[in-house]
Amino acid sequence: MSLPSTRRLLKEYKSGQKADNSLSSESSEDLISIAPVDQDDLFYWAGEIRGSSGTPYEGGTWKIELRIPVSYPIHPPEIKFLTPICHPNIHFKTGEICLDILKTQWTAAWTLQSSCLAIVALLNSPAPDSPLNIDIANVMRLEDNEAKESLIRYFTEKYAMQ
Repeated sequence: MSLPSTRRLLKEYKSGQKADNSLSSESSEDLISIAPVDQDDLFYWAGEIRGSSGTPYEGGTWKIELRIPVSYPIHPPEIKFLTPICHPNIHFKTGEICLDILKTQWTAAWTLQSSCLAIVALLNSPAPDSPLNIDIANVMRLEDNEAKESLIRYFTEKYAMQ
């Protein structure tokens, strides 16, 4: 007998495989690729998030990990960056993400894919008033866009470009 979470994760995995084959080059979903690390363990996934064009993250690719609780989708997955990223809502060393839908605003309507899309949206629209990275948050609060973009670009080139 399989757990409801296992059935849901298998459905999401199969749905993601179909979507990968039919995406246009303009889709924001092209910025995300996730899959189980081992097909025998649907509770541990890995993936990549690519920076959106026209942002200081453009050209960067960050590795992420997704740990899914057995109580999924009632409880959210734990998603974190493995590659360092300069963003006010992402801890530079631990990769922890400060995003309400991964904590208090989670509902079972969210999927792993839509959660990752929310992270891409967070990259493009940071919230410096609830920072995990105080340094870049302070630069953003000062509204020094040139400093912000050059700092993000520096760390993107250093850690997220091959």
